Amino acid sequence: MTIEFTRKDFPEGFEFGVATSAYQIEGSQFGGCGPSQWDDFALTPGNVVRGENGSRACDHYHRWAEDLDLIQGSGLDSYRFSTSWSRVMPEGRGQVNQDGLDYYDRLVDGLLERNIKPYATLYHWELPSALLDMGGWRNRDIADWFADFTQVIMGRIGDRVEAAATFNEPWCIAWLSHFLGHHAPGVKDIRAASRAMHHILLAHGKAIQAMRGLGMDNLGVVMNFEYATPADNSEEAIAAADLYDGIYNRWFLGGVFKQAYPEDVLVGLEPHLPKNYADDFPTIATPVDWLGVNYYTRKLIGPDGTNQFPYHKEFPGPLPKTAMDWEIYPDGLHHFLTWADREYTKGLPIYVTENGMASYDEVANGAVSDQARIEYLNQHLAAVKRAIDDGSPVKGYFIWSLLDNYEWSLGYDKRFGLVHVDFDSLKRTPKDSYLALQKALR
Repeated sequence: MTIEFTRKDFPEGFEFGVATSAYQIEGSQFGGCGPSQWDDFALTPGNVVRGENGSRACDHYHRWAEDLDLIQGSGLDSYRFSTSWSRVMPEGRGQVNQDGLDYYDRLVDGLLERNIKPYATLYHWELPSALLDMGGWRNRDIADWFADFTQVIMGRIGDRVEAAATFNEPWCIAWLSHFLGHHAPGVKDIRAASRAMHHILLAHGKAIQAMRGLGMDNLGVVMNFEYATPADNSEEAIAAADLYDGIYNRWFLGGVFKQAYPEDVLVGLEPHLPKNYADDFPTIATPVDWLGVNYYTRKLIGPDGTNQFPYHKEFPGPLPKTAMDWEIYPDGLHHFLTWADREYTKGLPIYVTENGMASYDEVANGAVSDQARIEYLNQHLAAVKRAIDDGSPVKGYFIWSLLDNYEWSLGYDKRFGLVHVDFDSLKRTPKDSYLALQKALR
């Protein structure tokens, strides 16, 4: 099976890239990196499959040159990576780890030497443990701590990155981790979630201001989206899906682009928000240059039968699924690329900053056949092309992920990579999807 698209099918200058995150590949035990909430979370029995953590991960900290060679060899244009707050400032504040800054220096210079554009994301879920001790995202002061971290890391590499984003997936940082409790810090508390949802956006605004102060441009934020389909045609299911959409898709966009949170979500969350929270909207809405859209799946949503906000639950869907048990629904990507432009970003460039699938890939005779991933990429690239044809200013498409890696609470089971990683030997083996991309892009 081949990739059915080439560069000629997309506008001139359209970027094809690949994405990773620090904790999932670098190895947190190396280079003076301090402990993060994910190290703590993984050490707590029952939180992560087999208690696995990112202490070694893919050892990208030492093998970065080999991995950048793989990006260069693929024909991809751009690399979206994240920086580890714990690596740069092990206590989250104060003392700076020069080894951490030197590492990101090497990474950015290595990308530029290979003519790969560096797209940096400041935060992909790695909160230093010392800041969690002080309340983490529940503490309003974290917005200033994050701005200070931004100043330090971008003061070092900000002159050479092609673009920079503040956060990866605010919904995961706040709701998934502070209400559902599935990710670090594993909290299930509506007040904690509400405050995290607001403080993340305040920190986003302050970090954008810090980067502008350094003279940087091409700044954005990366949000994740899930298409919410009512589980049936009942009024209750339709209302439940709308509320899911509000929490997941409209809350963060509303804060950044409309200086307002959705009214249907405020019904449940406003009592728990900080006093005078609306006074922060001018900072939260500090102008950005682009929006990053992460998209993987849709969810069937219906009422949960309770009288407690948020009143909804997920139901199993009928569509083909990935190894994450996520339905494959490319139309959802087209929806978000056109809807976000129409309702929120109003002509700003949009990048698909993550899209990909997990599968159970194995090496056989030195090769990895992942035909389902090639088909997934074809379907979603078709959705991107359709969105562009419909007028959406989509400027690039980043595949998740370069490498099989640490998949958070799911440990090392779920393989998203274009490149297979043997987690014992750490040998890298390009999969058929990598080879198909290589052929299509060259």
